[in-house]
Parts: sequence; structure tokens; C-alpha cells
Amino acid sequence: MQQTSPVLLSLKPTKPSEIPSEDLILAAGRELINSTTSWKHGKTFHKTVKTLYRSKREGDGAHWHCRVSVHDPADVTFDQVWSKLGADKALHEKEFIPDIDSVTKVQALSPTATIWSLHYKFSSPVSPRVFTVLQVVHISKESPRVGLITSIPIDLSDEPELAKLEADAIRGRYVSVERLQELEDGRFEWRMATSSTPGGNIPAFLVESTMPSKIAEDVPHFMKWLKAQA
Repeated sequence: MQQTSPVLLSLKPTKPSEIPSEDLILAAGRELINSTTSWKHGKTFHKTVKTLYRSKREGDGAHWHCRVSVHDPADVTFDQVWSKLGADKALHEKEFIPDIDSVTKVQALSPTATIWSLHYKFSSPVSPRVFTVLQVVHISKESPRVGLITSIPIDLSDEPELAKLEADAIRGRYVSVERLQELEDGRFEWRMATSSTPGGNIPAFLVESTMPSKIAEDVPHFMKWLKAQA
């Protein structure tokens, strides 16, 4: 069995000419998200969003953080959530994550792999940031279904035409794996793990200390936005 590279899911950005195969990226994502079951438990937010974390290891650029929530189909269905995460995820994120103020599709590499550039605007005195990532999506057809989105940071410096599509801001980096998984009792689990750095002069300890609450907020923000679409 081919082993995935431990540095594939890191904050070291990949150039478009060096992007691994989608299968390799997805395999690395599955390996990482499966490992979160053994991570250390953190706080629970909004009564139902649990958080976990893993300290930085060799090859990582920062610590890893994870959030987990379980949802009943009477409130929201797997298909409803996957419809927003499995296609044009970055565009939808702009609608429910308040800090994202613009999103650009840089390049579609295939129907399931797209490079996006996301511009974040924060409250003063924090300067705007731009995060450019490749998002690779996959959903299994057999039951129980599992949907996976693996995002890795991309460096466009060798691609001047593509780089023009990035907003002019301090470059941050993030890597993430997001999974929707149907459970035997009819509910589904939404699990996401991420590691990130905002770039610039923001102290790392400040970023790490606020990560659990920040990623947990995405769940109620998403649910409120999704219900408003109905």
C-alpha cells in the first residue's frame, strides 16, 4: 500500500506544477481525519460542538485543531449540508463566515479539484489576509455515505497570470480536512480538522488560543445561513 507523505498536509504551500494526484491528497485527508479520534479533547461550544487538538509535530507548521458535531435529519439532512460543502465550498463559506469578504476561483483543475483564493477582512488593527488553497472533494456512493474535502495551501508565485487573481493582502496559510459521515442511527457527523497561520506579526499563542472557539462558530453560522436559504 502506498503511504501518504506526512508533509502533504502541512502549511508548506504547493506550487501548481507540483500538485500531487487527487487520490493522494484524499488519502492523506482520510488518514488525518481518521486520526482525530485519538486527539486530546478540548472544550465544547454551543452545547453540541466538541473540539479536539493535536500538538505540532515534525513537518507541521502549527498545532492542529478539530471540531465535531452530530446532526439529526429532522433538523438538517446530509444532502442539504453536502450540497453546500461538496460544490463551490469556498463561495458558500463567504456567505456564512463573517470574516471572508471575497472569494475568487483561480483555476478548476478538474470537476473535483479547484484552486480558490479567499480574502479575509478583520477588525482593526489586524490587516486583511489572503488564503489560497486547492480544495479536492469526493463522496462515496455506497451506504453509509462519506463526503470528504481536503484543502492544501497553494503558492502561485511561479504562475504570474494566476497570481494576479489573488487579492493584495498579507498571505496566510491553512490546511484542512472536512468530513460528512452518515451514522448507523440515521444521524450524520460533521468533522473538520485544520492547521493554520495568519502570517504577519500576530503572536502564535494568540492564534492557537482562539482557534477552538473560532472553528466551532462555523457550525451555528452555517446552520443559520442554510435555514435562511429554505
